[in-house]
Amino acid sequence: MTLSKSQYIRGLQCHKSLWLLKNRPELRTKADAQTESLFEAGYSVGDTAKALFPGGVEVVFDSGDFHGMTEKTKALIEEGAEVIYEATFKERAIFAMADILVKNGDAWDMYEVKASTKVKEYHRNDAAIQWYALSNAISLNRAYIVHIDNRYVRVGALDVNSLFKIVDVTETVKERQSAIVPNLEQIREMLQSDMPDIDIGGHCKDPHLCDFYKHCWQHIPSPSVFNLHRMSAKQKFGLYRQGIVGYPDISDDVILNGMQRVQVDTAKTGIPHIDKSVIQAFLETLVYPIHFFDFETFQNAIPRFDRQSPYEQIPFQYSLHILHEDGKLEHKEFLGDENSDPRDALIAQMLRDILPTGSIVAYNQSFEKKVIKKLAAFKPARKEALLALNERFVDLIVPFRKRGYYHPDFNGSFSLKSVLPALFPDDEELDYKKLDIQNGGMAMDTFANLHRLKDKSKREEIRSALLAYCRLDTLAMVKLLEKLGGLHGV
Repeated sequence: MTLSKSQYIRGLQCHKSLWLLKNRPELRTKADAQTESLFEAGYSVGDTAKALFPGGVEVVFDSGDFHGMTEKTKALIEEGAEVIYEATFKERAIFAMADILVKNGDAWDMYEVKASTKVKEYHRNDAAIQWYALSNAISLNRAYIVHIDNRYVRVGALDVNSLFKIVDVTETVKERQSAIVPNLEQIREMLQSDMPDIDIGGHCKDPHLCDFYKHCWQHIPSPSVFNLHRMSAKQKFGLYRQGIVGYPDISDDVILNGMQRVQVDTAKTGIPHIDKSVIQAFLETLVYPIHFFDFETFQNAIPRFDRQSPYEQIPFQYSLHILHEDGKLEHKEFLGDENSDPRDALIAQMLRDILPTGSIVAYNQSFEKKVIKKLAAFKPARKEALLALNERFVDLIVPFRKRGYYHPDFNGSFSLKSVLPALFPDDEELDYKKLDIQNGGMAMDTFANLHRLKDKSKREEIRSALLAYCRLDTLAMVKLLEKLGGLHGV
């Protein structure tokens, strides 16, 4: 039975996950847009890293001819190739593709390219199984992990030698060889038996969220102990293993903090918890005209623009609703050009659009304030004006987190996407599901790739969808504030 390198790593995470992959693949959760975006980032990083060792020959991937890929690799080695990209081997019943092989005297150095910003534990296991397979066919000298250095700042042409860090993991890889054969024996024995009886646990998300997660967690009710706010995973699984799963299972003897007890009590009664003093204290912090503000950002693993770092969150869009004391509500917005760095234009318009006085309301303000700090560092000439904005922020999440209002449908989450539908369940104007772009991750990935789209009409359609999404983020805040004001008078 041949295993791929990724299947071996999956088996190390959870035998049941690998068994399901081999026997019940239809139970997998389809990769969402954000997961697909991560894959795309990985491909982009892999392609860029080839420039570290130019002049190599690539073994072109062909899902219908793995044998041809291995034969091509053998031919390149026999012909004296010095650098091979995606060198493919099927050895010791392991199918493995080396990102970059570089000839070093009579042996080869193996480079595994990762889109992460550091070497992770599973990367070492990945390199170890790679070494196990390749060493049966060729002489290996050293093993390296190549990863992104997020301290790099692009200036002019991309400098791949500064963009990447190369970490020698040879000794660790050699040390782990002794564990590979026993691991493989256990995995192959498991795959020839019935599905392993493995319960849910921390391994369901470590090091990756398993794509059989929904299947394995389908017995967990909603809400459950896993929704308890700010309870550690260890405590949650401790309750679960005692048979305390749903809220009805939670007795008064179970130790909970104030927020967690509110969660359980409101779920049992179906009646929201309201503390008017908390709401009043929040409302008293607001100064008209009230600005409701929200950024959208994108990030690139490989920086596109000058003064951009890998994975830096670059604001490309904002929505701004301004509520005046007389009740007038106006809306302003910005959406950058997908073909150029949007920061200069965004800064200029944002400083024009935001009035010189009044509160700036954000939902979970730390994100907006962090983005503004980065913009101030990017544009020193506007630093004072930008940082002055941060002094005016008020966080709309505060009255919810402080138990001013808790609805059982929050399910322990205070995100805007949880709070809004609980308070406005039947308002189609406030329904993100009616939009083509429904969350920040979709917005980020959509804009990051928009410059690749050649169809102008399709680009305009997507830009309109981006504007509609961001507008709803700030309109939602307006409506939430109105609701809190009404609740204050209850």
